[in-house]
Amino acid sequence: MDELVSLVVKKTGLSEEVARKAVVTVIDFLKKKLPVPIAGQIDLVLGKSGGKAGLTKGLSDLIGKK
Repeated sequence: MDELVSLVVKKTGLSEEVARKAVVTVIDFLKKKLPVPIAGQIDLVLGKSGGKAGLTKGLSDLIGKK
């Protein structure tokens, strides 16, 4: 998630605190609106480490590529 927050900061000029709140808000919204099997994969996609490797692996797992 840190990578996503950094991207929001870079693209918008928001402070890290505000960007993190925005990202958490969007993630929570998606988890509520997406079908349960997909919503359950959001944390996996973002990766607990928030790094690029976790994001890439999570996306690959989500679309079925290993």
